[in-house]
Formats: sequence, structure tokens, C-alpha cells
Amino acid sequence: MTEVLVLVAPGDDTLPGLETLPEEVRVRTVSEESELREALTETDVLLVTDFRTGLLERCWPAEHRIKWVHTASAGVDALMFPALVASEVQVSNARGVFDRGIAEYVLGAVLMFAKDTLGNLSLQRQHRWQHRDTEMITGTQALVIGAGSIGGEVATLLSAVGLTVTGTARSSRDDPRFDSVVSNDQLHALLPQADYVIITAPLTEDTQGLFDRRAFQAMKPGARVINVGRGAIVNTDDLVAALRAGEIAGAALDVFEQEPLPQEHPLWDMPNVMISAHMAGDFIGWQQALGEQFVANFNRWQKGEALFNQVKKG
Repeated sequence: MTEVLVLVAPGDDTLPGLETLPEEVRVRTVSEESELREALTETDVLLVTDFRTGLLERCWPAEHRIKWVHTASAGVDALMFPALVASEVQVSNARGVFDRGIAEYVLGAVLMFAKDTLGNLSLQRQHRWQHRDTEMITGTQALVIGAGSIGGEVATLLSAVGLTVTGTARSSRDDPRFDSVVSNDQLHALLPQADYVIITAPLTEDTQGLFDRRAFQAMKPGARVINVGRGAIVNTDDLVAALRAGEIAGAALDVFEQEPLPQEHPLWDMPNVMISAHMAGDFIGWQQALGEQFVANFNRWQKGEALFNQVKKG
């Protein structure tokens, strides 16, 4: 009997889609610390849908038989605590499930800014009829920070509607989804050319606080920032200062340094800012898709085949 443990947030049900796991698999769902401590020592495979990093790290047993940890998210930064990184446990993520949804969110944000949808909604609430001219997106420049799975899907959609898309990665490379992919160290040279700066990168030591006052001051005044990566990549105070100073023209933000965003935060009331609650990639049926992805990967693991979406821990 293979023991699969599912760690969920308090009040959440187990992930749908696991019903098709083989009969010889026993699935247990936990959310409380006492339950987790007890169950981890009897677990072969851990499926994490609740990313309370401190909880799993606190409960991680010195002796266990866990062979594989799968996280139901694309980002794994919240899961990489030292004991797991140092172990021989395989780690995989949910790369691919959210790519299209996030890319559609980004495309929607680009169109929102170009067509001044925020302005339309504001005028509508005031019952004001005010004609304005708006922008075309064809021929504009997008800079995607993080030319990975999500960034590539973003590039595909934006290219299809006429934007020129440059991506950044650890090193330059050819990628048919982008017009070009350049190394991260060219970021500040590229920022002045971009109409839309789109952050899809994971949180790492290199990306923590990457977008600070210096980065915002390098952008053109008409540029818009769209962050669907990780909140801590952007220094929020510096972003607010840049928006107030007119150094950039707007921002669409799905992730923040502090979540939920505090009710008194100035970003809420800025007319050129769109805020969403860390939901850019969540579509109707996403939980089912995550469960089905895990089952497909489990079947590979059970056969001794290489896992999909295996994460390098080092």
C-alpha cells in the first residue's frame, strides 16, 4: 500500500481529481500541525496544496520514508526549506496548469491599459460622457522578466496580437515564442525600450527586490508594470513612489510583498492601478486540473519513470 498525504489549508477539502489513483494507494488529507506530524512518518508521497512554509518545515521528520513531494503550484520557493533541499526526496511542481490562464490575464491587462478601461469605469461611476482617444498595442514593446513556461505562453499571446516580445533568462538563447531572449544582466539596458514590463519570474536570491527605484527610474514614463510572478520581486514602496512621481504610467498587480494587501495601502486608491487577489492563473476547474496532473505524474513515478516537472533543488 502506497501512502499519499495531501496537505491542505484549514477548511479546504482534498484536491479533486485524485479518485483515479490506483486502488493500492491510500490517500489521507491533513491540515492541522498535530495531524501532519503524525502522518509524515508514514508517508511515501506528499502532495502540498497549502504553502504555509513554516508548518511543513517545523513538522519535517528526521526519519521518514518520503520519496517524492509534489507542490500544486508553479512556484516552489515557499517549499525549499533546508532539510528538504538536503534530502534525496524528489520535488515536482504544477508547471503548465496555470500558464494559459496567466497569459490571458496579462493580455487582458495590456488591453485594459491601452484602451483605458480603468478610465472608462471611473467615468461610468461618475455618469460622465467623455470621449478620449486610446492606444493601439500593435507595434509596442513587451519585456517579459522570466522566459520560462509561463513567460513563454505570455509571449505567444502577445506576439499574436502584434507586440514585439523580449524575454530575459539566466543566459541568452533562441526561443521561437519570443522575438529574442537575452541574459538577465541586460535588464536595465532594456527597460527604457519597454511599453509593458511583465514579471513572470520565480522568487530567488537574484530576483528578490529586483524592481526597485533604480529599475522604475530606468523605464519610460508611459510604461506599465504587470506582476504575475512573485510579490517580493517588486519593492512596493518604490513602486508607489514611481507611480506618484509619474515615472511609470500604471501597474496591474496580482501578487504582493504582503498578502492580503492591507486595506489602508495606497495602491488600492490609485486610479492607474489594477489589483487582483493572487488569482491570475486560477480558472474554473483549476483544482481538478491539478489533481489530474498529479495522478498522471504518480503513474509515471509508480512505474519508475522520470517525473514530469521535476525541480532542481540545488
